[in-house]
Amino acid sequence: QVQLVESGGGLVQPGGSLRLSCAVSGCIFSVGAMGWYRQAPGKQRELVAGITSGGDTNYADAVKGRFTISRDNAKNNMMYLQINSLKPEDTAVYYCNADVADYGLTSGNYWGQGTQVTVSS
Repeated sequence: QVQLVESGGGLVQPGGSLRLSCAVSGCIFSVGAMGWYRQAPGKQRELVAGITSGGDTNYADAVKGRFTISRDNAKNNMMYLQINSLKPEDTAVYYCNADVADYGLTSGNYWGQGTQVTVSS
């Protein structure tokens, strides 16, 4: 059973910073592409940033220059999202997503439960 667990969300003032973490656990053979998505109230879930197994990254235009995605394949397949210069419009539930192959070489796409980020003064 593969699980993704996010942490690091919270309430922060505009201009502040947060670091989100995502831990992938279970009977994992390999972790492929990973990404952070967010969903604000009344809006569709959107891709914020993605990272390949080789470390190539891509970002939504709205977060370029403020968000940084990274991963540590050696450390329990961790993924991070450093969020700087937070704006009220960044308020959303942030979800971790990953392509994972288990030891049976069955591949699947998995989601975490989400972590709330609220930007407010």
